[in-house]
Amino acid sequence: MEIKTEDVNAVTIVSLKGRLDINTHGQLEAELNALAGKGRNKVLVDAKELDYISSAGLRVLLAGAKQFRKIQGSIGLASLTPTVKQVFEISGFTSIFPIYGTREEALGAMK
Repeated sequence: MEIKTEDVNAVTIVSLKGRLDINTHGQLEAELNALAGKGRNKVLVDAKELDYISSAGLRVLLAGAKQFRKIQGSIGLASLTPTVKQVFEISGFTSIFPIYGTREEALGAMK
């Protein structure tokens, strides 16, 4: 999995490419921990190029959401592929995370 980060105003965008699963979840966990440590409390996960997410990936995002709440922050998700969106719907995670159709929509809402 590839992870790219960029700051747009007060939001840190974490773009994911590939598979978020048991083999790669540690990369995202380390990135989210680093961002929280730097006080970056508004994170947008851009999943436009995320092909697959497993339960390990969901757990990392849930742990990240809890971590960011402690610092008055949040994690939003944008551009979910149909397959990834279905995993979020089936798992009930759509009620935990704000989900936006596009990166631009998310950035407007997360200002």
